[in-house]
Amino acid sequence: MRLVLAASALLLAAVPVMAQEKPELEQGFVLLFDGKSFDGWEGNLDVFHIRDAAIVGGSLQQDVPRNEFLTTKREYEAFELRLQFKLSGGPKANAGVQIRSQRIPDHHEMIGYQADMGENWWGCLYDESRRKKTLAGPKPEDQAKIVNMEGWNDYRILCEGRRIRLWINGKPTVDYTEPDESIPQKGLIGLQIHGGPPSEAWYRNIRIKEL
Repeated sequence: MRLVLAASALLLAAVPVMAQEKPELEQGFVLLFDGKSFDGWEGNLDVFHIRDAAIVGGSLQQDVPRNEFLTTKREYEAFELRLQFKLSGGPKANAGVQIRSQRIPDHHEMIGYQADMGENWWGCLYDESRRKKTLAGPKPEDQAKIVNMEGWNDYRILCEGRRIRLWINGKPTVDYTEPDESIPQKGLIGLQIHGGPPSEAWYRNIRIKEL
């Protein structure tokens, strides 16, 4: 009996925690997305739409021609951002949450940090359009242990000073301190759908606490 219980405990420990459908708004947090409008956001509304109280980027009926971003209209510096996400469209689906980022003038891309999403990228911190590389993150074999591939997941993003920390479903994935003092630590928040085969990125329950 003890062996059975021990095995069950290990199995549960390896299963990602399911995201609550509508978590309570934590003390000090405000909603960035009201679940029904794009108030406070801007981007290509041919690519992004609202469905079932979530922001959805991309399409399962056709290729996503290029990277697209829906961004906040204002900038944030020190904050804790919490949201729920899921990806649809197979193993090549990819997306992410931009933080401390800027739009590149006259271009569809953004430049800045990205809390990444997708196979071999879950929970990684990527430097979009700047150094174009992963700055920190878990190994691919560890990523699969924390992500619910078939449903919703929780992303927690904490930016304090030059330090950025990430969690997926309560599991820490990144603790990174920026060594380059020339890199801005203030900017827009953006929701990405990556260009490629048919895919959708879903985002909901987006809330923030400024520090």
